Amino acid sequence: MGFSGKLGFVGGGLMAEALIKGVLQAGLVGADQIVVADPSEARRNLLQSEYKVAVLADAVELWSRCKVVVLAVKPQVVTKVLASCKAHIVDNLLISIAAGIPLALLEKGVQGTGCRVIRVMPNTPAIVLEGASALSCGQGVVEADLAIAKGIFEAVGLTVVVDENYLDAVTGLSGSGPAYVFTFIEALIDAGVKVGLARPVAETLAMQTVLGSVRLAMHEGKHPAELRAMVTSPGGTTIAGLHELERGAFRSVIMDTVEAATKRSAELGKLVLADDNK
Repeated sequence: MGFSGKLGFVGGGLMAEALIKGVLQAGLVGADQIVVADPSEARRNLLQSEYKVAVLADAVELWSRCKVVVLAVKPQVVTKVLASCKAHIVDNLLISIAAGIPLALLEKGVQGTGCRVIRVMPNTPAIVLEGASALSCGQGVVEADLAIAKGIFEAVGLTVVVDENYLDAVTGLSGSGPAYVFTFIEALIDAGVKVGLARPVAETLAMQTVLGSVRLAMHEGKHPAELRAMVTSPGGTTIAGLHELERGAFRSVIMDTVEAATKRSAELGKLVLADDNK
């Protein structure tokens, strides 16, 4: 859904740029409705030149101009940024994509301002408008707030809404997931080279195979096991390869990988809260 006010970005890095590109292409807002605050002159110049948006060197003014603000800064500076701007925060909708910063800490930073907070865990494919984002709502968030946040992130992919206590699992699966997929693609390419294919040929075949398989799974809506069975003939090449995956405990490795990342996300969240309470 579109809205008539201004959309602000505190931080103009790659993820903020992806969101700007997405909302503009989706027609959610016009370029004249976007304001970006970033300390880097190079980033400000790039965003202003590429997307024709307004830019600021300091975030303080942005809060009074924009009722919807996406917080896209590094996690270690979130507390400092909110503290420096708090006097100018009044009834804003704050959408944070700062990794690992819990709602409790964000809400503490804007306490008494009437600001509502939504925390989002996106992933890097949002850069090519194919992201997966999970949204968690803080206190006082209403349906209209959530609709705005969903609109922004649906402009760069798909969204789900979850309770915050599931965001560590989201981080372990979709947040870190692209790295697992890239590692699999890399291994598939190397495997092609090992059996005699030229590396450029192996790269093309591996990446298209992964892309096509995902598109097929989403198009057909069938369980992955059914799609796997479609290419697994009795006594054939595919079952021989799958046997080696089973021998190597491929499924268990993937499950352990996601679980380890989930646990680490939870540990980092606790460290952030502990540091804030010192």
